[in-house]
Amino acid sequence: MSTNAQHSHTKQSAIQRFINSEAAGGILLMLAAMCALVVANSPLASTYQHFLHFEIGPELSEKLGPMTTHLWVNDGLMAIFFLLVGLEIKRELVDGNLSSWEQRALPALPALMGMALPAGIFLYFTSGDPMLTNGWAIPAATDIAFAMGALALLGRHAPLSLKLLLVSVAIIDDMGAVAIIAIFYTSSINIGALAAAAAILAGMFLMNKPRVMKLWPYLIGLALLWYVTLLSGVHATIAGVVGAFMIPYIPTPGTPDAPESPLHRLEHALAPLVGFLIVPIFGFVNAGVSFEGLSPSDMLAPLPLGIAAGLFLGKQLGVFGGVVIAVKTGFAAKPRGTTWLQIYAVSMLCGIGFTMSLFISGLAFSGSAELVEEAKIGILLGSILSAIIACSILRFAPKAADQLEQETAQNEELLRDGDVKNI
Repeated sequence: MSTNAQHSHTKQSAIQRFINSEAAGGILLMLAAMCALVVANSPLASTYQHFLHFEIGPELSEKLGPMTTHLWVNDGLMAIFFLLVGLEIKRELVDGNLSSWEQRALPALPALMGMALPAGIFLYFTSGDPMLTNGWAIPAATDIAFAMGALALLGRHAPLSLKLLLVSVAIIDDMGAVAIIAIFYTSSINIGALAAAAAILAGMFLMNKPRVMKLWPYLIGLALLWYVTLLSGVHATIAGVVGAFMIPYIPTPGTPDAPESPLHRLEHALAPLVGFLIVPIFGFVNAGVSFEGLSPSDMLAPLPLGIAAGLFLGKQLGVFGGVVIAVKTGFAAKPRGTTWLQIYAVSMLCGIGFTMSLFISGLAFSGSAELVEEAKIGILLGSILSAIIACSILRFAPKAADQLEQETAQNEELLRDGDVKNI
């Protein structure tokens, strides 16, 4: 095998590992969300609510008050989730699927349109009530783990190029969501704490200069950064993303990850923790919606309807429209081995906004538990509709000719190797 072929194979294996881990975590997230819904609508509902509001540990800030299970998950554990998001974004921008302008060309426009249209549709449905407009960003985010989990259930009905398109759009989507949280969902600012955060970031950056490659100094910096960000008024999870960009990274394009690279080591350590523990815990803590006394008219109220329509209609129209415009204008090439129907289905799959949408709804309506519950109904409705219909289309959509040729070649190779069970 040539060196280029080896590099290509290794790179594809790294991407495949990432996709597989996200898919497995997404399936676990689905199960955790289903458990939360069952518990919230069972005789254990009061125990579930008591668990969420159980006070644990000291009061870290006057704004948050006593730390509860819910706060530790949303402000603590989710900072680790956002740290992993930041590490993945940095990796993709340096030597991954978004490392060149040519690679960014296709997902950039669909991602931006896929955030703008859902927000516009939400504002259309909620324009009559100024109290609701603060939730405009709820349907703008895509849950990459949930979406990849849905794709995993389809096996070979979803070619790798479609999965890469989904991953690339979702990563740019995550960048937008982080910027939105930092800019629009930050209330009062503690200048002193913000200055301390800037000083910690500067210290972490300076450690890069003498090439400090041990992880522990950066981990201490990340913990301090989280605490002062919590005090500053900026949501504490932003510390995870910003801090991630201060972790040294040794680029390894087309080759295995560098064992001496702090970013690679931290990413590998966090990925299973986040995918198989933190995100499912978040889903269990936040997805428990009680349907007691819920009527069809409640689901058609402006808030849940605006969110559901934004996720289901806005995402598919924005993402698919962005791909069509990018390809037809020559701005980017159409993903190889895909049909337009398959691309449309994956665009619809971007309407699964579960984790990030739930997170933003808690920030948008932090003073109203009732509005948060209404938002959850819209998020569940829009995400479930997007998942079911998108997966149904992908399951029965005709495959592209070159995809069929590729699968035939793969099957022939498996037959030569005697690996019949994977055909």
